[in-house]
Amino acid sequence: MPRKTTPPFSPPSRRMRGFEPAAGLLGERIRQAGEKRGFAVARLLTHWAEIVGPEIAAMARPVKMSYGQQGFGATLTLLTTGAQAQMLQMQLPSIVARVNACYGYSAVSRITITQTAPTGFADGHAAFTTPQPPQMPQPAPEITRRAAEATGGVQDEGLRAALERLGQNVIARAPGKDRTFGK
Repeated sequence: MPRKTTPPFSPPSRRMRGFEPAAGLLGERIRQAGEKRGFAVARLLTHWAEIVGPEIAAMARPVKMSYGQQGFGATLTLLTTGAQAQMLQMQLPSIVARVNACYGYSAVSRITITQTAPTGFADGHAAFTTPQPPQMPQPAPEITRRAAEATGGVQDEGLRAALERLGQNVIARAPGKDRTFGK
């Protein structure tokens, strides 16, 4: 009777013990969803604001990438509102250059602009602009003065500014106590 040969090491079918990064769990599904719209490189979607800049990212979103023959000469479709389409049209050469720099070769040769409502492409819940973080309130003038006095002897401008912010936070959190620095 022939003996069964066992295959060389095969990875376990169950998941690792402990925590797993969400990117590892969802990476394949995100890649498949991006490929359905022609985005072989998800970086264009995830880092859109960094690639084209915050002004253009606030006006437009990439929607689809249609590839030509052999991967060269792709057409990128951008979604924007009707009011901003002409402003975006003037910036198309710059956008093509930035997107091609992201890919590392001349992948995009043409951009088409699709105009729609300001809330998004298919669902009415996606807004174009990202929410800005809340602004910190300005400290009281007395707190600012005390922190500036405490850091007056520091020569380096960057270090002095950082120490002033730290001092303002410390003084503001303990208003009942007299806090002096360096004395």
